[in-house]
Amino acid sequence: MKGVIFNAVEDAVTTLYSADTWDDLLEAAGLSGEYTSLGSYDDADLLALVGAACKLTGHQPEALIRTLGEYAFPHLASRYPELVDAENTHQFLRAVNDIIHPEVLKLHPDASPPEFTFEDRPDGALRMTYKSARRMGVLAEGLIHGAANQFGEKLDVETISGAGEEITVFDIRIQAADEKAA
Repeated sequence: MKGVIFNAVEDAVTTLYSADTWDDLLEAAGLSGEYTSLGSYDDADLLALVGAACKLTGHQPEALIRTLGEYAFPHLASRYPELVDAENTHQFLRAVNDIIHPEVLKLHPDASPPEFTFEDRPDGALRMTYKSARRMGVLAEGLIHGAANQFGEKLDVETISGAGEEITVFDIRIQAADEKAA
């Protein structure tokens, strides 16, 4: 996993808790925490941090990873603002494969970003299929919510199938203005 993801998670932890909490997590996980944005690190490091954070906070792993994804998105968007040039969440998500991941691969040729496919559903939902050997669909869901926050939108994201698998399918609906106020 690329270091920029670890940097974003560190930013999320320090935003939600504190820099001391980040240090406590690193110590509890037995990690040095020296993550450079261009480096590549073992996925197990992220899982060790999540395990330590679950013990510290009492949160379940999936809920914690989803929250970290949501709060990590602003860090990623601030580092690469040109890649978040979209009018809304659905438009941004559709650009990930064609704009963002090719740029990631230019900067990090050894990266293995997930693949996404999209389908417009008759009920107005955008069906997004996530595919990655990392099995981090829940992190992708958190990042989806983070993107929606960036665009000032509220979403309903339903996991249709595959939670924790190589392939996870989501139905994503932007809430109507009257639903946001409720």
